[in-house]
Amino acid sequence: MSEEFHRIKRLPPYVFEVVNRLKAKARAEGRDIIDFGMGNPDMPTPSHIVEKLVETIRNPRTHRYSTSRGIPGLRKAQAAYYERRFGVKLNPDTEIIATLGSKEGLANLAQAITAPGDVILVPNPTYPIHAFGFIISGAVVRNIPLEVGAGFFELAERAVRHSVPKPIALVINYPSNPTAQVADLEFYKDVVAFCKRHDMYLISDLAYSEIYFDDATPPPSVLQVPGAKDIAVEFTTLSKTYAMPGWRMGFAVGNERLVGALGRVKSYLDYGAFTPIQVAAAAALNGPQDCVQEIRMIYQNRRDVLIDSMARAGWNIPSPPATMFAWAPIPEKFVHLGSLAFSTLMLEHADVAVAPGIGFGEYGDGFVRIGLVENEQRVRQAARSIKKFMANADSIIAEYEEKNGIVVRHPNAGSAGRP
Repeated sequence: MSEEFHRIKRLPPYVFEVVNRLKAKARAEGRDIIDFGMGNPDMPTPSHIVEKLVETIRNPRTHRYSTSRGIPGLRKAQAAYYERRFGVKLNPDTEIIATLGSKEGLANLAQAITAPGDVILVPNPTYPIHAFGFIISGAVVRNIPLEVGAGFFELAERAVRHSVPKPIALVINYPSNPTAQVADLEFYKDVVAFCKRHDMYLISDLAYSEIYFDDATPPPSVLQVPGAKDIAVEFTTLSKTYAMPGWRMGFAVGNERLVGALGRVKSYLDYGAFTPIQVAAAAALNGPQDCVQEIRMIYQNRRDVLIDSMARAGWNIPSPPATMFAWAPIPEKFVHLGSLAFSTLMLEHADVAVAPGIGFGEYGDGFVRIGLVENEQRVRQAARSIKKFMANADSIIAEYEEKNGIVVRHPNAGSAGRP
């Protein structure tokens, strides 16, 4: 009875928990930690959405069980959003299901469609649920280094060719968490053609559809591709668009068979979100959209301050075109330590928390993810601390290596390690 449970054995230690423990310890000591680690929107939910929740919750009839697929008015609101935003027509009864955030939806879809040993193609680095939702379900995940363009398809073709059994699905996520890469409609056309050619389902995570910057073209939906609904399902969420992370409201839309399979699994697991939350979510989708632009501009302003302030501190970070994250390469002096050690040292010496890239997959280890979840003043404060941290890099690294018994060979160091 002491042996580890089978599904738990398939899960590696949660990388982010290392940083979270250090963060909690530092705060318990009274230190002011500037936290860029979690993609947790810090701004209030727009007032008209909150007011609709309050109004609805006063009706005791809404306190009963809801429906796991989502109330009809909410599914119709999502259908109207897709037609308005993407020009895509969806049947609210068969092609839309409300989920408890996109994360729950992705995990339950994995449970619905995966048999033990099935192969799933997943980008790397990527948001952890894209891989671990399927791993928990018994699948085998084959990673594809995250790219957009011809390189992606070359790697994907190789993955299909060397997978036994043949993959049943491909996961994509644009704008990407954590890398902030974007994809255009031409790329989606090629992805749909690729999946049809290999008889695979396509699972798209479009959580950041409304968080894009610099008057760029709004990110498209894969369902805009003619015939995409034959094979594709797409996940969206209200968490970022309307600053509603704690409300846990998302959707899966598209292929009727996939949506139906998800609905069947969910019918055994939950009765859907609390009805007043669903009513308020419908009000968000149907109501004034000025708030979406306001939220977008807040993230854009924070991004601009972050990129400028960190450059002044000696850390050059590419400016993300979308999402609420910056994907920051580890400064050269720290690269050999890896992203977890770098994140730990920055928390210990600069009181700044970031998410180590290794937590998003092996190909993310040369980076950290910085969430745009602190205001401009706090961003500048973090940059000042990081500037001091960078200035003391040599002594910080030497202390860390000595403490952890790390011997680093340098070109002119002979056999003795660090000179």
